[in-house]
Amino acid sequence: MFRATLKSLLARKVRLILSGLAVVLGVMFVSGAFVLTDTLGRSFDAIFADAYEGVDVNVAAKPKIALGETEGEQVSPPFPAATLDTVKAVPGVAEATGVVAADGARMIGSNGKVVTSFGPPQLGENWTGESDLVQLREGRGPQADDEIVINKALATAGKVKVGDRVGVLTLEPKREFTIVGVFGYSGGRDSIGGANEIMFTTPVAQKLMLGAPDTYNSVSIKAADGVSDESLRDAVAAAVGAGYEVKTGEQLSADAAAGLKEALTFFNRILLGFAAVALLVGTFLILNTFSIIVAQRTRELALMRAIGASGKQIIGSVVLEAIAVGLIASVLGLGAGIGIGALLAYLFSTFAGGLTLAGLGVPAAAVIGAFAVGLIITVVAALLPALRASRIPPIAAMQDVATPDRPLTKITIAGGVVTAIGATLLALGLTGNAGDNTLATILGGVLFAFIGVALLTPLISRPVVSLLGAIFAWSVPGKLGRLNSGRNPRRTAITAAALMVGIALVTGVTVILDSAKSSISGLAQDTIKAELVIAGVQSGPRPPSFDPAVLEKAAAIPGVRMVDGEYGDMALVGGERTWVAASSEVASLRQIFGATPTAGDIDRLAPDQMLVSSDTAKSRGLSVGSQVPVQLARGEARTYTVSGIYASSQLTNPVVLPPAAARDFSIPQPIQGYIQLAPGTSVASVQPQVEALLADSPEVSVADRDAFIEQQAGQLDGLLTMIQILLALAIVIAVLGIINTLALSVLERTRELGLLRAIGLRRAQTMRMITVEAVVISVFGALLGVAVGSGLGAAVVEALKDEGITDLVLPWDQMGVMLGLAAIVGVIAAVLPAVRAARINVLGAIAHD
Repeated sequence: MFRATLKSLLARKVRLILSGLAVVLGVMFVSGAFVLTDTLGRSFDAIFADAYEGVDVNVAAKPKIALGETEGEQVSPPFPAATLDTVKAVPGVAEATGVVAADGARMIGSNGKVVTSFGPPQLGENWTGESDLVQLREGRGPQADDEIVINKALATAGKVKVGDRVGVLTLEPKREFTIVGVFGYSGGRDSIGGANEIMFTTPVAQKLMLGAPDTYNSVSIKAADGVSDESLRDAVAAAVGAGYEVKTGEQLSADAAAGLKEALTFFNRILLGFAAVALLVGTFLILNTFSIIVAQRTRELALMRAIGASGKQIIGSVVLEAIAVGLIASVLGLGAGIGIGALLAYLFSTFAGGLTLAGLGVPAAAVIGAFAVGLIITVVAALLPALRASRIPPIAAMQDVATPDRPLTKITIAGGVVTAIGATLLALGLTGNAGDNTLATILGGVLFAFIGVALLTPLISRPVVSLLGAIFAWSVPGKLGRLNSGRNPRRTAITAAALMVGIALVTGVTVILDSAKSSISGLAQDTIKAELVIAGVQSGPRPPSFDPAVLEKAAAIPGVRMVDGEYGDMALVGGERTWVAASSEVASLRQIFGATPTAGDIDRLAPDQMLVSSDTAKSRGLSVGSQVPVQLARGEARTYTVSGIYASSQLTNPVVLPPAAARDFSIPQPIQGYIQLAPGTSVASVQPQVEALLADSPEVSVADRDAFIEQQAGQLDGLLTMIQILLALAIVIAVLGIINTLALSVLERTRELGLLRAIGLRRAQTMRMITVEAVVISVFGALLGVAVGSGLGAAVVEALKDEGITDLVLPWDQMGVMLGLAAIVGVIAAVLPAVRAARINVLGAIAHD
């Protein structure tokens, strides 16, 4: 039986290779995700090991608010210089250096624009001299208050050199400095982890990066000979007290790398999610392939039964073929995944500003995941055809190979049940009734919905396919192609379902994001009563900001009625992490953002008062007069009294603090500005004057309200494009499915095609017949995808009404494009099968059994 299975497998190499390609692509995503995260994880380990190589022990004040890697800028609070003296006095300390290092030093390059970094920090530090790690490449260290040194990576990106005067943005507005030196790192590196670094004299760094003189935010300690890092750490911790974090250099390196690895884990899950989609589509393809092969081998399998093969042996034969396909696909997918992981790591390092990559590694998870996924998917997909093969009676050896259509009653009932389960899970997840398992419930609902629709598809495939085929029924090849596409509803349904999954996901995501864009734009148009907006495009963890003096100067422009500067930060409000805002003009809450008071006064704030939204007040049991402790990123905790409550909306913040509180925000500068004009004043007369005021704030620009809203809503377009690119893989697999189905169908109908050729069907007509069949199946799958995707997207939008997504937008133009592309995909998928059909030897085909 084993030899028979092996010969059967070798006789069907091409069709099984096409099936295996689907598994290869899915496994590639799985193994590539693990290779990427392993490579980057080890790279981060190496980076921080180098960064803290000369540090035995480090002292830093405990942060006021702990933030994750994706939650914004972590502020390390400054502490007095006296702490440095305390550390130096600890026995076992050979050397202690006060360090100033904070994110937020942005240099203006030679082109007049801020040099950005997409992810890595932009550090402002104090120059402490050269070391084994830091080495000057050109010039000298800074000595005067207007001198800086920069790392080589920043000099290259900004196209500047020693002697140039450059502007630098920090906690304070733009200041001019002279570059007196360029430094690099041991090993010829231009940066560590792609960070841009600017180093000032210590007093200037303290003022610009920490906001206070005679302060540091860490102390780097070298241990005396014979003193262990751990014992010195404990001694220093006892000396400085509980308000500080004291770690060894090894601990510091591990903690810093762990934070970035946490963000990598999120990215890894995204890749694995798209791998799951690809594998789901691949399952349809493999199921269809093995079903067709079993149908074609009816006589062969029946003969095996007749000569003594048991049902278990038949099952084993089919499953063995699936295992062979799965093993080969897993090996190829693992190899492709290693290549994709290496490519993505390279792209990531380039995008991150020249991150030095560790050697490419293949973790055990990649290998185990590749083979587990490859084998499980192929074996599970082949089980149903295997069971069907085991039930073939020996008498079938004397019958024709073609198998009659089976009733659709059972599969339709099963489809209805599975679809109902999917709808129930989606309803539970989208209405928030799934507890802590909301995401898993929604994903399970989507999976059951897809499977359910796939099971229901045979019921509608024949009438729908017949209707679509009518478009081509004006010619003989068109009529034949129409009949062929509907002759086996199950086969057509599974092939179309594979294409449906990818198109449904693309359509659903497009509906959700387009609805969100429309809702946000409509709400902003109706709510924001400012004709001009000052803002920038955020390209990293830190939002763009501008000089607060611009607000006062803009208010003095003739025709300007009100100017508001918006500050924002994460804070601890009553012990809970909460996004808080501060407005330079508190009255703007009502006059510009249309907030409605529900209690108290929302037009003014005393220095010790705060405003809260109605949702915040309800969830925390607050009312006018309530006292709430608030801890900001800097300074000590303060208690504020609630003086007013306003109706919650999507454009209002949970908490509004007085303008003076912004001094203790991590970014003590406005990140957005709103300018309301007096009646009769034109935007064109004021906008150029505001642009002139922003000359020293190159991170932001001023735009009219419509342009600002379009810019903000347009940020969702990038997300949509990324999702569409990743989901394109599922569509590619579906195209393979159409090619495979047609190729097998051509082989199955060899005699029929020979007879058609014999009675006058020309080669070109044969190719058109196969092409019509492919186009009809492809467009049918696209129609299913558009319908299912629109339904899923509409359900999500309905569930998000309370979150502000009130408009349902169906992207009719994109749906039309997808249907048109599906027709093109059908034509492309038909090329190889059509050519093969056209080249059939007529006499040999007629004699074919």
